[in-house]
Amino acid sequence: MITGKFPNLRLRRLRRYDWSRKMVQENNLSSNDLIYPLFITEGKKKKKPIKSMPNTYQYSIDNLSSVISKIIKNKIPMVALFPSTPMHKKNTYGDEALNENNLICKAIRNIKKNFKNDIGIMCDVALDPYTSHGHDGIFKNNYVLNDETVKILMKQALLQAQM
Repeated sequence: MITGKFPNLRLRRLRRYDWSRKMVQENNLSSNDLIYPLFITEGKKKKKPIKSMPNTYQYSIDNLSSVISKIIKNKIPMVALFPSTPMHKKNTYGDEALNENNLICKAIRNIKKNFKNDIGIMCDVALDPYTSHGHDGIFKNNYVLNDETVKILMKQALLQAQM
């Protein structure tokens, strides 16, 4: 017989045994739910620490295979790629985003060549890594031009998908 009212009485019968807790739990987090961020830089044999993110590094494309092998071993199903575009390749329109030989496109080709479909690849469709002003869009008179930006982002997304 149940006597009393919440909060003085809290029914715990569903949490008494491990099997019953598993059966009624709402959330279950595993490595299957993770996406590993990879920061890509130009050069050869590079692993540069990111000061604002302890234990996080920028990798040159030739170092990706060893990193991705560890990611797969840890059963993480996907990587998200982020470029560190050199300043000399940035401009006000983010043209480097549409270059099929930019860091991200090269990284995608490298990962697909070495790992086929053993790992998923997510790309950031954004202009801020490619613009000299750092905004995520075409910026004019202190205003982001959304329509012009969206046209470029659509081309960028298609290019990344083709890779």
